Amino acid sequence: MNEKKSPWRITFDTNPDLCNLHCIMCEGHSKFAAKTRQDRIMPFEIIEKTVAETAQFGLREIIPSTMGEPLLYKDFEKILDLCKKYNVELNLTTNGSFPRFGAKKWAELIVPLTCDVKISWNGATKETYESIMQGNSWEKSLQNVKNFIAIRNEHFKQGGNYCRVTFQLTFMEKNINELADIVKLAIDLGVDRVKGHHLWVNFDEMENENMRRNANSINRWNEAVKKVSEVANGKNIVLQNIFELKENTTGELMQNSICPFLGQEAWFNTEGEFSPCCAPDELRKTLGKFGNITEKDFFEIWESKEYKDLCENYGMIELCKKCNMRRGT
Repeated sequence: MNEKKSPWRITFDTNPDLCNLHCIMCEGHSKFAAKTRQDRIMPFEIIEKTVAETAQFGLREIIPSTMGEPLLYKDFEKILDLCKKYNVELNLTTNGSFPRFGAKKWAELIVPLTCDVKISWNGATKETYESIMQGNSWEKSLQNVKNFIAIRNEHFKQGGNYCRVTFQLTFMEKNINELADIVKLAIDLGVDRVKGHHLWVNFDEMENENMRRNANSINRWNEAVKKVSEVANGKNIVLQNIFELKENTTGELMQNSICPFLGQEAWFNTEGEFSPCCAPDELRKTLGKFGNITEKDFFEIWESKEYKDLCENYGMIELCKKCNMRRGT
């Protein structure tokens, strides 16, 4: 019998409805979003059970909510304790406001147990940054990054874990002209990586922000990528997902592009339902129903016929054909 092999990373939707910002592209918190959501909070027991069942079979990282601000999750400190108990690293995406404790205190708690802190960053100027990440302060966010990196550097200097710091962007028309300057800012601040993804268009009001909507927008994107390459050339910065688009203007990806998630990573929503990927919540529900971790052992879901069928046949699904996350081979 083959030994079980878990996903290397699992994401938990701990608190998707709880955030202190209203970023314009966010499916749940944008000013364009319908105000019908409930205050969904994941019971900590779901995280605890899942990690206990997978840690010995290859789980390396866990991610608390990437929808909503995870540092507002009431049991966040318990997640840190869980990482320590099972020797699993935290991978954190935060909006950069560092609510509750502030950047310095959070850094002291997070850095020793975390492989990567992705700070949402969507502008190189105050005007652009605050117009996208509505409710956040450009000046405070800059200082937060400086404070966090200072503590990260000191921890590493003392022989501790090196926690990578990443700027994470949503690529759109509103910030495309500042993409190279964002990379330059990251280099100046000591940020290790800049990564991002193209906009999921959740609202009609955001359609004109889509960089993949036509040939002209794709050309603008490709020109911005060239400028980024010039800025980053020879510098100590990692770039991810910043490459020229070679797909057609219908939005459908090349047939040989592959999903980086299926069979590799897993997601659970607040109720414990298994999700196969990071597509917006309502869209990923269309991929099928696979099981609930509160009712099944993790591997009953991970090794189920339904999930295996999806892994083998996702290329035929309309959502997957146009997914922003697929990568060329």
